[in-house]
Amino acid sequence: MTSLILAISGASGSPYSLRFLETLADTEIFTHILPSAVGAEVFEYETGKNITDIAKKSANFKLERYDDFFSTIASGSNFADAMVILPASMSTIGHIANGISANLLHRAAAVCLKERRKLVIAFREAPLTSIDLENMLKLSQAGAMILPLAPGFYHRPTNLDDIINFTVGKILDCLQIKNNLTRRWNKD
Repeated sequence: MTSLILAISGASGSPYSLRFLETLADTEIFTHILPSAVGAEVFEYETGKNITDIAKKSANFKLERYDDFFSTIASGSNFADAMVILPASMSTIGHIANGISANLLHRAAAVCLKERRKLVIAFREAPLTSIDLENMLKLSQAGAMILPLAPGFYHRPTNLDDIINFTVGKILDCLQIKNNLTRRWNKD
């Protein structure tokens, strides 16, 4: 994988996005960072860090504007290898599932689906309505991978970092990006 898009919607879960970017900073993967307007605000609120400052930490990071439909990621002719929406709000999921491209995040996800590129949608919401479930089913049937931000506990986490690492490691696994963020399943 040479390039990907990390979209950050306004759902709670920005510590996952931060760890994902910290992990990618040490790779050669060119990463388009695409926060929604609310996503950038929630990111700063939850992490205490500004997404613009994070984007400057690697020459392989490019911060995209959510309203820039002239960005290369708005077109299938010059698109990234994969896209992760982390975290994905139910509003974002609803827009994408119903073909409504109100911003670049929605458009990039639509392009990902039409070009048959890997799309990982990591949502954090509970409980879910029937509408939410139907929208996620539509996206799964269209080729997206739906990943709840729900950690496992077989690795016996002892702190919040262990829980975040487990989930981010699972997302990286979905993208086939090698990582050692958490201990793999082993009964012994």
